Amino acid sequence: MKHILIVDDAATVRMYHRAILEGAGHAVSEAVNGVEALEKALAASFDLYLVDVNMPQMDGYSFLRALRAEDVAQAPAIMVSTEAEDGDRRQAMEAGANLYIVKPTRPQQLLRYVTLLLGEAA
Repeated sequence: MKHILIVDDAATVRMYHRAILEGAGHAVSEAVNGVEALEKALAASFDLYLVDVNMPQMDGYSFLRALRAEDVAQAPAIMVSTEAEDGDRRQAMEAGANLYIVKPTRPQQLLRYVTLLLGEAA
């Protein structure tokens, strides 16, 4: 069982992603912004991060940059956003994301990417 941290300020989005990921047999934790996510990431180890871009206090880009600068075991991150511009995708990759997907997330697509990044057989 893999442990995934969902970072999103919208409760409905967290619940939606949690249902998809738990349905596939993963353990899920949640954070409402980058500050909380960084605290959790430094206190426990996760196998994957599912990160929203636009959040209060610390956005997804800032969270990933801060996480990647820490001397901790690193895990892949999927950036999820309503922003669909090439510049947003590039900024996500520069911040340390492994994948960038545009909301709304389709369950099969999300699970395919999660499986790929976790190195599991599809």
